[in-house]
Amino acid sequence: MSHAPTIRASHGARHPDVRTRWIWLAAWPVTAVFVLSNAATPLYVLWQRDIGFSKGTLTVVFAFYIVGLLGSLLVSGVLSDRLGRRPVLLPALALALVACGVFATAGTVTALIAARLLTGIAVGATVSAGMAAVTDVAGPSRRRLAALLASSAMVFGAGLGPLLSGVLSETLPAPTVTVFAVEAVLLATAALAVVRMPLPRPSAPSAGSAARSWIRVPGVPRENAMRLVLGVAVFAPGITATSFVLSLGPSLLSGLLGTGNRIVAGGMAFVMFAAATGVQFAVQRLPRRTVLVAGAAATVAAMASMVVAVHGASVAALAASAVLAGAGQGMGQLGGLSLLNAAVPPRRLAEANAAFNIGGYVPAGLLPVTAGYLSDAVGLTTGATLFGTALAALAATGGAVVLIARRHAGDQDR
Repeated sequence: MSHAPTIRASHGARHPDVRTRWIWLAAWPVTAVFVLSNAATPLYVLWQRDIGFSKGTLTVVFAFYIVGLLGSLLVSGVLSDRLGRRPVLLPALALALVACGVFATAGTVTALIAARLLTGIAVGATVSAGMAAVTDVAGPSRRRLAALLASSAMVFGAGLGPLLSGVLSETLPAPTVTVFAVEAVLLATAALAVVRMPLPRPSAPSAGSAARSWIRVPGVPRENAMRLVLGVAVFAPGITATSFVLSLGPSLLSGLLGTGNRIVAGGMAFVMFAAATGVQFAVQRLPRRTVLVAGAAATVAAMASMVVAVHGASVAALAASAVLAGAGQGMGQLGGLSLLNAAVPPRRLAEANAAFNIGGYVPAGLLPVTAGYLSDAVGLTTGATLFGTALAALAATGGAVVLIARRHAGDQDR
């Protein structure tokens, strides 16, 4: 790894075009790992048929991904800031490759849980170290572009995974083996990008931070705490909405359309995350807090559409819910990351990314599990209605918090 190029502190030694190319390439490992994060989504109907488990059990399988991710975030952000991005990213990609092997051969719920746990650990390391690596490569003058590309890489990979999985599993033999063999190739190319990535050496930690524990709940410098709160207030409901669509959306779609076609299920997830990707490019020049308020409004509208879909058996309303949920997550994610990227020093940036994602993924893991078991007990229509109402209220509260903070501080975060 010593032969990998390094970036000078000023970033002036590199040709601008070369540096821009590397900003995009630095985002590829984030995309590749997030392809894995949702690649299994269209395949759960196969595993449910072959293994036999309930909607509640399915949401538990999803939740173990959150367990692995949160555990990883407690460590990976601090490790990345102290040791560097590469020593965290390469082991994460190795774990993702192992998860591919477990998924490809899974024959029990336990195997699915193990694969999701490993995937969560890999994703946790990637959202902290990988997204910070994009900012490192971009340099101080392109932090807003770095936030846009890192955030877009995350949601684009999350959407590409189920679409790729749905198409491959419907058109080629041995669906689970084929899907995860292709994903393993993508992860191998991501590892090559990490090895060659022009990353700066980590700066020496301050005396105060060096004395702090390596395993702890991640945070941000005290002066940046409000930025973290505002981002999480909108990002958390947004990513919870997309998690719900991912975990129970195929069941809703199957009931409404009377089909278990995996391309349709994967396509719905892809459309959701394509919306999350596209909306970020559309709003990138707006003030950050305006983006956050719009994200909260999109999540509220998504849950309203979800309730209409389950009560009216409307495929159009379900599709609208997916698109709006994606837009809500995308804007919440971009707004929150941009606020942090603009102010948090590089030596704490991966830890800040970890704190931001913990704030989002805790409700994204807990609430859909509750909705899954509630749906088993009282029916999908009632369960989805109660979940949608609660999440809409949470998103509206987050938007209100951002508006109040903007009135007090002025909208200067451009």
